[in-house]
Amino acid sequence: MYRIVLNETSYYGAGCRSVIADEIRKRGFKKVLLVTDKDLIRFGVAAKIEEVLRGADIPYEIYSQIKANPTIRNVQQGVEAFKASGADCMVALGGGSSIDTAKAVGIIVNNPEFADVRSLEGVADTKHRAVPTFAVPTTAGTAAEVTINYVITDEENRKKMVCVDPNDIPMCAVIDCELMMSMPRGLTAATGMDALTHAIEGYITPGAWTMSDMFELKAIELVAAHLRNAVEDGSDPVARNGMAEAQYIAGMGFSNVGLGIVHSMAHPLGAFYDTPHGVANALLLPYVMEYNAESPSRAKYLDIARAMGVDTAGMSVDESVAAAVGAVRDLSLSIGIPQRLHEIGVREEDIPALAVAAFNDVCTGGNPRPTSVGDIEKLYRTAF
Repeated sequence: MYRIVLNETSYYGAGCRSVIADEIRKRGFKKVLLVTDKDLIRFGVAAKIEEVLRGADIPYEIYSQIKANPTIRNVQQGVEAFKASGADCMVALGGGSSIDTAKAVGIIVNNPEFADVRSLEGVADTKHRAVPTFAVPTTAGTAAEVTINYVITDEENRKKMVCVDPNDIPMCAVIDCELMMSMPRGLTAATGMDALTHAIEGYITPGAWTMSDMFELKAIELVAAHLRNAVEDGSDPVARNGMAEAQYIAGMGFSNVGLGIVHSMAHPLGAFYDTPHGVANALLLPYVMEYNAESPSRAKYLDIARAMGVDTAGMSVDESVAAAVGAVRDLSLSIGIPQRLHEIGVREEDIPALAVAAFNDVCTGGNPRPTSVGDIEKLYRTAF
């Protein structure tokens, strides 16, 4: 049996943020809490959403106390901000950090027994849907606007908590590539590789099926076609829109079938060193692909290589594995992604602890190859 959970409504295309006001009014909501971060306010991106709300005479307040790897404290402050605002819905504007924070806030407001936040880790037994949320991504990578999961950092225990809950999915997703134009080169590269990681892990996980495969293969094609151009020319509307589509449809797949140990290994890096999630995923992806080639999903590497633009005519399965990994590594190198963990500040003495944390991560169960703490430690050392 397979299940798929998606947004009630989604909009795509340059300028489609204008529909937010219509969607809010037709659903009868009266006031918005705009959840975003200080950088998006500083760079004028949040102002584009404020303009839509003001133009429709929709009152709103802003909550922007959000870190790049959002914390328990960020969530709890957001809950208090929502209660104090008198809002009845949220607009979550940003990358995964803002949208994940809004998801946790929305769940806790309507399920106050989870106010400690830590009890949401894993698959929490929430009873009520989250506060209605309109999710508006400004990066092309996390797909947080369409997923049933979110990640919050427990700073005290140096742990990233992966929370999985169909009740958290935003009511409406608005994917407007114009809001992504101001992404700097490095963020474009890292988030784009995050989208590719989602697509590849979602394609080879044991839970994959016909519909998820459809989403993930197309996402890989779109990333291969558009990521380099998006990094080189951030104002290219074709590349930006291509990446916006890629990350969203990758999320439609992986949200419903799971991920693997690229994410398991990336999460502790964020918890230990505050490493940007996209950078961690991008660096680890080729190493884990090589490891996972020794699994029942090995034959799918031919499809991955083809989707990455490789001419696979006449290739054996072994050749396609090398081609798929090589294509991913070449793309990563071409857009400036670091290739070794020591380059991003990982300390070798932390590797045993990182391996334990990664093995215990909720994403480990979705890996196509059964793994162990020892195997993960070897992968970290190989990547170091």
